[in-house]
Amino acid sequence: MIGKSTTKLVNSLALKKYRTKENCFLIEGDKMVKEALDSDLKIKLLIVTDQFLNRFPIAQTDAERIIETDAKELKKASQLQHPQNSLAVCEIPEKSKFPDSLPEGLSIFLDGIQDPGNMGTIVRICDWYGIQHVFCSPDSVDLYNPKVIQASMGSFHRIKLHECDFEALAGLARKAEAPVFGAFMNGDNIYQTQLPQQAVLVMGNEGNGIRPAVEKQITNKLSIPNFSENEIKAESLNVSVATAILCSEFKRGYSK
Repeated sequence: MIGKSTTKLVNSLALKKYRTKENCFLIEGDKMVKEALDSDLKIKLLIVTDQFLNRFPIAQTDAERIIETDAKELKKASQLQHPQNSLAVCEIPEKSKFPDSLPEGLSIFLDGIQDPGNMGTIVRICDWYGIQHVFCSPDSVDLYNPKVIQASMGSFHRIKLHECDFEALAGLARKAEAPVFGAFMNGDNIYQTQLPQQAVLVMGNEGNGIRPAVEKQITNKLSIPNFSENEIKAESLNVSVATAILCSEFKRGYSK
């Protein structure tokens, strides 16, 4: 049985103030929990069913506390509508050290991304394209929001996320003499632009785009052209979709 206090703890991690208080975050889903077990994340609590244990045998040392239960009991603690066979409460890792110089390759800056699904998907995209450093403004959604973790599909612990004001990253770009690109509706056609190997790419808020103070420091504006021939066209692309397209073009020609 999962006690009421344990259920209350797990449910509380939906809110940032409790994640901060407990210094913990929640992982759900068998694939991501298995990845957590295989990583260097510190697991404070592991709740699993027999189905999970039959697929992934675990040791008592894999977590500080392990609860074996059934699917009905696990659902009481889960934040998913259709939970699988496991969840893990993990200690929030120490923040990644802010780099002394601009990382090689492409770095992403997220300017006020608010939707957890977008944030998690962008983290997953960066993991896919080998972008190791993601920077985000302090008002962006928390990386350890359960919906961000879910959308990242495990990629969250393979990238380095830095929360900072844009000026800090822009300073690194100036020292490296690297261009700062931004995604805009009226920028240069991404498919007709020569892209460098080392650069910063800024992606803006879902509703408001890149804020004016950040825009002033952008050296190159990019856009993804609309190829639709319909009289009424889509106004824009989802920010995570746009990030994937732009990352793909930056990586073209530089794949190993």
